[in-house]
Amino acid sequence: MRRRSLGVVLPYWLDRPDLEALGIARQAGECGFERLWLGEMATFDVFALATAVANRTSIPRLTVGPLAVGVRSPVAIAMGAASVATLTGTHVDVALGASSPHIVSDWHDRSWSGNPQRTRESVAVLRELLGGGRAAFSGRHIRTRGFRLRRPQPDSTISVAAFGPRMTRVAAETADEVVLNLVAPEHIAQVRASIDAFAEARGLPAPRLAVWVTCSVEPHPATYHQLASQLAVYLRPPGYGEMFTELGFGSLVRRARSTAGRHALVPDIPPELPAAVGAIGSGPEVLRRIESYFNAGADHIGLVPTTADDSEGARTLAFIREHLPDLVPGPIGAKRPADGDGIRSLGDGHP
Repeated sequence: MRRRSLGVVLPYWLDRPDLEALGIARQAGECGFERLWLGEMATFDVFALATAVANRTSIPRLTVGPLAVGVRSPVAIAMGAASVATLTGTHVDVALGASSPHIVSDWHDRSWSGNPQRTRESVAVLRELLGGGRAAFSGRHIRTRGFRLRRPQPDSTISVAAFGPRMTRVAAETADEVVLNLVAPEHIAQVRASIDAFAEARGLPAPRLAVWVTCSVEPHPATYHQLASQLAVYLRPPGYGEMFTELGFGSLVRRARSTAGRHALVPDIPPELPAAVGAIGSGPEVLRRIESYFNAGADHIGLVPTTADDSEGARTLAFIREHLPDLVPGPIGAKRPADGDGIRSLGDGHP
């Protein structure tokens, strides 16, 4: 029986103050959540934010990322993770992903190509560095030599964001955990079967499967506008657009890929779209939806709380804590050492 767990994801809503992220982190800690995911958007450097969060909350385990493998090198990621862990005493895990052409190429002037192989190489180098080894790698995309962490982090785990069969295979064969975002439970079941099969073919234990799920209890109209504004960004990128098309929203995807801006799309995004890839509605509906993701094969759910009519996600997170106490086990305000959340250790035969 796989261990189920809940965590919280900092959402970086586009229409909210940047510092709201710290408030959401505080709410997560006060509710007793043991794991917090910190991605990287257009606001804070993720390692700086992780340090601030660790110093201001009691959350014992942070996962930084998914970080774009085309933007940050394994050495930079290892240094960042080790810096946060050393300076704060908090357990830090790492998540990697491909991101999008807009972020990788337009923002950072890096190549958004060869992501499956680049990810495979990044995981291999990062494992070596976090485990205390000296870099000596020459691959198709990554070449590094001589660097070694002065403070290794051998207990840090590596998650990989998977979209599409090639990235799913890489994640299944190399990662401790596969992570998905904005997907329906039916997609979770498909990915669960795929990663189990890929891992079995390599003779490896199957990685855990995590999913980020937008969550809102008793949403008001302002929440649906917040959700629509954010989802409009995801209609265009490769992978997400195809998934939304499969869910029946192909006309919106076609418009997104032919228009210059997201704002024109927002009024036409129906409530059914966020509901298809989230846990949104009355309290019982939200609980049933969370259970459906677990039943489909998810081991961990990272809750992405809405905030438009729920300041810092407090109402939603408190509701989840009250009704699912077995999945949010930490006593409020108590900081405990991370136990790895059931994820495999680094020395288990991965490349």
